[in-house]
Amino acid sequence: MNIFDKMMRLDRRWIFLFLIIVCVVTYIIPFKVPIHVVPEVRSIYDFIDTLEPGKIVLIAIDYDPNNLAELQPMTFAIVEHCWRRKIKIIFTALSQNGPGMAEQAIRDISDSMKVDKTYNGKFYKGREIKNGIDYTFLGYKPYYGLVILGMGQDFRLPFPTDYYGTPLDSIPMMKGVLNYDQTAGVIDISGGSITDAWINYGQGRFNFPLALGLTGVMTAQYYPYLGSGQIFGIMGGLLGAAEYEKLADNPGRAMGGMRIQLYAHMVIILFIVMGNVGFFMNKRKKKLREKGI
Repeated sequence: MNIFDKMMRLDRRWIFLFLIIVCVVTYIIPFKVPIHVVPEVRSIYDFIDTLEPGKIVLIAIDYDPNNLAELQPMTFAIVEHCWRRKIKIIFTALSQNGPGMAEQAIRDISDSMKVDKTYNGKFYKGREIKNGIDYTFLGYKPYYGLVILGMGQDFRLPFPTDYYGTPLDSIPMMKGVLNYDQTAGVIDISGGSITDAWINYGQGRFNFPLALGLTGVMTAQYYPYLGSGQIFGIMGGLLGAAEYEKLADNPGRAMGGMRIQLYAHMVIILFIVMGNVGFFMNKRKKKLREKGI
């Protein structure tokens, strides 16, 4: 067996082992990966960064645990940015497993907010995040298209109470908040088709500012909506989250994960090249043998 046969017949277990070693090494050894921020991510950051304290943003946590690695860092970066600037948040979770993702993010970011930090040269005093004052978590209801339409008329139609059973009229930050008109905009962080409902039934019907945080494989199909002006920004995958972390001067899971992802992709490309070189060289040798060369 020549070297090209070996390249084609390499046991996949060795490939997986080498990939694991690369991921572990790049995780342990700290180094920075250059991150270029694209305009569609910067527009989301600028939208949040220019809002006045006290404004309300609706953030939809529409993803399940299988999208956690890509989308949870987006949630962390955006929510902490909002709360550092004292922007209030209405959370929804229209994916069936979304409430667990939302509660985990709220709990972890609330703990982070208790620590004094400096971002982009500006000092932020740590503070306690309070349910009903800094945020309201509406929770999950089925038939997300109808829920999105209902919230356009009155949040109390699909959600007479919040996720914890408190009537919306008893929540301080919800007083005077009827529908999307009282919010500065909506950011949908999604790993599935709920995004289409936010565009068609939400933004298309009620014309509120809408931005999207999507998995990497979803991102390309939503750029036409960016060009048409139906959405004002897109964050795509872990890279999009890392770009937002860079803008917010808040390195987190996304920027840490980029160095792992970078070298993992390089390893995968290397083995793809090796396999193709082996295939074409074997094919060439076979043709030469048939010609008697």
